[in-house]
Amino acid sequence: MIKKATAEITKCILHKVANKFNSGQNVFSEDLIRFDQESYDLMKSFLLKPFTSLSQSYRFSHHADVRLNELNNYASEIFKEEGVFIEYSKNIVNHLYEQSSSAQIKTGDVLVVLLEGLEFNGVLTEAVGVFKIENKVDFFQTYLDDNENFDIVVQKGISTKKIDKGCLILNTTDTQGTVVLSIDNNNYDAQYWIKNFLSITLADDYNSHTQNYLELCKDFSEEVIKPELGMHEQGNFLANTVDYFKENEAVDYADFKDEVFAEEKHKALFDDYKKHFETLNDVLIRNNFDVSGVVLKKEKKKFKTEIKLDTNLSIKLDVDAPEAASEYLERGYDEEKKMKYYKGYITSRDCFGTYFPQRIQNIVIRDFCSKNNFGYELSAAEYTMENSYLVLNEMINDMKRLDGIIAFSMFQQPIKKKERVDILKRILKKIMKQK
Repeated sequence: MIKKATAEITKCILHKVANKFNSGQNVFSEDLIRFDQESYDLMKSFLLKPFTSLSQSYRFSHHADVRLNELNNYASEIFKEEGVFIEYSKNIVNHLYEQSSSAQIKTGDVLVVLLEGLEFNGVLTEAVGVFKIENKVDFFQTYLDDNENFDIVVQKGISTKKIDKGCLILNTTDTQGTVVLSIDNNNYDAQYWIKNFLSITLADDYNSHTQNYLELCKDFSEEVIKPELGMHEQGNFLANTVDYFKENEAVDYADFKDEVFAEEKHKALFDDYKKHFETLNDVLIRNNFDVSGVVLKKEKKKFKTEIKLDTNLSIKLDVDAPEAASEYLERGYDEEKKMKYYKGYITSRDCFGTYFPQRIQNIVIRDFCSKNNFGYELSAAEYTMENSYLVLNEMINDMKRLDGIIAFSMFQQPIKKKERVDILKRILKKIMKQK
């Protein structure tokens, strides 16, 4: 994780990378970009902000000798020799070009920057940044025409919301090598950026151990549990996996199997699949490691917990409430329609031991909104199962079109203080982003 407050962009250049597969040609700049203060501040935040929340780092790799890694060499030369920045920035783009071996690899703008004063783990260091912009967005540009009337034209430009692909190569090493941070928000080819261009592997730490194990569980649920036991059991397995990681500060392989699997044959299937996963992905799954809460939060979003029905409907299961599916979801078969069905039970839950009918809750909320001149949409009822806040979380995620959320009672919030605070922080963050 980095801090960008003291960081300075000392050199920045823009090139255009083509697609080798389509026989395109790169276009190179010969001079550095000269920023005014406004564009500099915006560019610095645009490039560095995605890295401020990263918990995982990488290290360079090479099949023969890590010193032969192209990006490692280019960055090292830039750090050593002040006058080679432009030359080696072109080498970086040429190396990126050589990896575009298929039609799906996108062309784009490539920013190469030299940063100083970047804080990483409490230490100030230098960094070489490589950022690829693959997508442009439409925007309206206003201008004064020849008749001195204002007009509008549509133009394409770089969105400041997110970087498509980027990396920071730090002038910092540890026992595993040079520290590299990487993001890929436009991941259409898993090999292109991480493996082929950068040739990096995750650092051997608890962050990577947590990610590898959760990826193992996700793939196991898709390739073994789902085909053999169905989507219902798949959802239960993923939910139980998340529960185990949330409740334990460290993972013990044998203990995990005892907690998650009821039958010995399923433990054996997991053992076999673990060996397959390690071979296929060239990774070692640790049997004992500390849990990374940050990685858990990120990876559990990838868990698919939906039951898709033939009628273009789907049932979304709460991965944080594994008992809910078995207790409140009933599966059956309709003889008349010759179709399987799911029957769910939802109702308004009590508020501090007292039950208020939903129509009463709606009247109270509607009256409150009317008195305060708030626009009002129909209320959403939470699922009745204990400690489930699926509907509330979905409303928070949907706050792009909302100004806020009104609850009938404060007692509708989670009992645990940390969970209440987390919800309030998320709501406030969403609101502040809209202002």
